[in-house]
Amino acid sequence: MSQSTLAALKWTGLAVAFIVAGIGLIFGFYQGLPAQQVILYTAATFALVAWAWRAFAMRWSEGTRTAAPEIRDADGNLVAPSGRAAWRGFVRKNRAVIAGLIILLLVFGICSITIEGFFSVLNIISLLVLVGLLVFSAFMSKFVVENRSAFIGLTVLVGLFVVGSLKIDGFIYPANIKSMLLFASFLGLACVGQTMVALLGGLDLSIPFVIGAANVGLLYLIGLGMPGWIAVIIITLVGVLIGLLNGFLSFRLQGQALILTLGIGFATSGITQILTSLGSRFAGNVFGAVPEWLSNLAAMNGTTFGLDFPPVILVWLVVAAALIVGMKNTVYGRYLYALGGNRTSASRLSISERRYWVAAYAISGGVSALTGCLLLGWSGGGFIGVGQPYLFMTLAAVVIGGTSLLGGAGGYGFTVIGVLVLQVLTSFLVGIGLNYQWQQFIFGLLILPMVALYARSPHIRTQV
Repeated sequence: MSQSTLAALKWTGLAVAFIVAGIGLIFGFYQGLPAQQVILYTAATFALVAWAWRAFAMRWSEGTRTAAPEIRDADGNLVAPSGRAAWRGFVRKNRAVIAGLIILLLVFGICSITIEGFFSVLNIISLLVLVGLLVFSAFMSKFVVENRSAFIGLTVLVGLFVVGSLKIDGFIYPANIKSMLLFASFLGLACVGQTMVALLGGLDLSIPFVIGAANVGLLYLIGLGMPGWIAVIIITLVGVLIGLLNGFLSFRLQGQALILTLGIGFATSGITQILTSLGSRFAGNVFGAVPEWLSNLAAMNGTTFGLDFPPVILVWLVVAAALIVGMKNTVYGRYLYALGGNRTSASRLSISERRYWVAAYAISGGVSALTGCLLLGWSGGGFIGVGQPYLFMTLAAVVIGGTSLLGGAGGYGFTVIGVLVLQVLTSFLVGIGLNYQWQQFIFGLLILPMVALYARSPHIRTQV
């Protein structure tokens, strides 16, 4: 790397440290803190940011100095790039990291202005932790060729957990961790089918509607006098049938698969409300008694072999382990990756694309229906809209985990990381007292740099 580039990096580090410290200085005086305290914290912030930049960005840049390409003129003489050109190259190469830093600072500034008491020393420390982990994970990912998505996802997860522990009282208490794992289990199970479909290059937008329909339909069947376990089996099989329909039709209409699954989802939700509201004034809601075994399975006060945690967490762990191992070590899993990576090559190996495509959607429908049944045990009442949050959450978990939506790359292990990141982030936003609108705003802004960092790697078809 040229001297001009190194100089540009040094000045950039000083500028970043100055901006961060300046923001702290302005808000410190705005909050009415003592001048000595504001000056002390500003100086400490400037020194910490400058040191972090030197420790990570500059050392990494100096280590790559010999790898910089040579620029020669028409006569073959070496030409040193200008400082402006070096700066543009640096920005272009690290635009995702810079965008993430800008978004974090923007979010912090907006929250500090609009939320009383948000600007504090502890929050500044939390911001610096997030910034440091973002820069660290971005630069270290250049050296982690294998499982880069897992590395960055785990770094983000650790960062969120550390910041939550610093900021929120009781964040690391067993009760809160149990709550996060419970909701992560529901989301993780809902993501099973989405991950398998994404590995083939498809998407299933019917998942939230199947979840809501199963939630209402199960309690409706139980209210008719059907034994609970038989009703769960029937609802799950109906989910499989919906998945089969999604698979067959979307395979025939590949270009319209996204809209098709969404349409089938709406139809499923509509017909469920029609059937369950006959003779009732409440469309989309079913009231009744939920079996105790189902409540114990999915409610917060459920127990597993005498231990104080709901069995659905153990169910998710078993399913996750089976999928992670099975997708890499079974014929079905290997063929699924082969089809997602290159359909033409897979067809020449006599792998039936239609069979695996339809099977993936059938699994998605069945697991989605089972998730809706488990959510009934948690809520205690049937509601057709219970699955609506999963329309975005399943897609976000799959993408944040690093599974390519073009197919052929990723896996359920990566999705597990994405699920945990989303759940810890949600718990953190709730813990700092943000209302739903602010949660959605910050949620989207924080997801963007995560996706930009490691969900846009070159597709496997371009590397074969």
